Amino acid sequence: MGTMLAALACLALPAAHAAYPERPITIVVPYAPGGAADAVARLLANRMSARLGRSVIVDNRAGASGTIGEAFVAKAPADGYTLLYDATPYSINPHLFPRMPYASQALQPLSLVLLAPNILIVKADSPFKTVGDLVARAKAQPGQLNFASGGGGTVQRLAAELFRQRLHLEMVHVPYKSGGPAISDVMAGQVDFMFSTVAASYPLIAGGKLRALAVSAPVRSKRLPDVPTVAEAAIPGYEAYEWNGIFLPAGTPPAIAGTLHKAVVDALEDEDVKRRLADLGAQPVGSSPADFAAFLKKEDSKWATVVRQGNIHLD
Repeated sequence: MGTMLAALACLALPAAHAAYPERPITIVVPYAPGGAADAVARLLANRMSARLGRSVIVDNRAGASGTIGEAFVAKAPADGYTLLYDATPYSINPHLFPRMPYASQALQPLSLVLLAPNILIVKADSPFKTVGDLVARAKAQPGQLNFASGGGGTVQRLAAELFRQRLHLEMVHVPYKSGGPAISDVMAGQVDFMFSTVAASYPLIAGGKLRALAVSAPVRSKRLPDVPTVAEAAIPGYEAYEWNGIFLPAGTPPAIAGTLHKAVVDALEDEDVKRRLADLGAQPVGSSPADFAAFLKKEDSKWATVVRQGNIHLD
């Protein structure tokens, strides 16, 4: 009789929750499909799905330099079913927009996924064979050289602006709607130089259509071992990365955040993932949340200074 009563009592209690995750997980990418961040997010989603035993779906919510998708995740339930896969504009936007559509503390860092340097490129037959050549001309002819970018708030623009500011150069910025047309005009000699992603410019460098003068990482690229870093060539301590990272709505339970973090790190250990990131010129990271938070603090400080000193606005 006692056993039966105990059983009935158990039935009266709310059913215990199954182990997380119980349903599909969504990774929001705040940029349009087809870009580098979108491609890597889909690659990770596939590997994370295998590790978590549930579908991991990518949802593109593009617009306003990523802030639309960011705000969506910031306001989502902190239950581990909505993640944000973001990139460098996350650290730049707060210094360009007069008002952000969400509070920065509404998102918590989970892991820095990758770092990818930019390459300072000129046309293949440019008179500039070194960074020194470019700097010498800029100093001899203030305001005469120009540089391209894929838009006012992009890493391409900010990397060039950091370069310009540190060397006290006068140059003209030529914004484009995206990186592709900007690279084309550098290649054609319509614009003097730009900082471009490895993925977009390396094939053209290898094909003899562009010349690489320097890379923006603190160490040389394995793909371009003979090309110096900007830090080596002209500006000690210079670095400017395209980065990707994953965020959660603030307040996500630690156990759930831990499960997701392990899935991300395990996915980045996959040999095929490493190979495909290498093809993009990217270095997988898989940091702890604390290390990612520290990295974001440095990025925020760096780009705040560059935007303020350059009086940069969205084009």
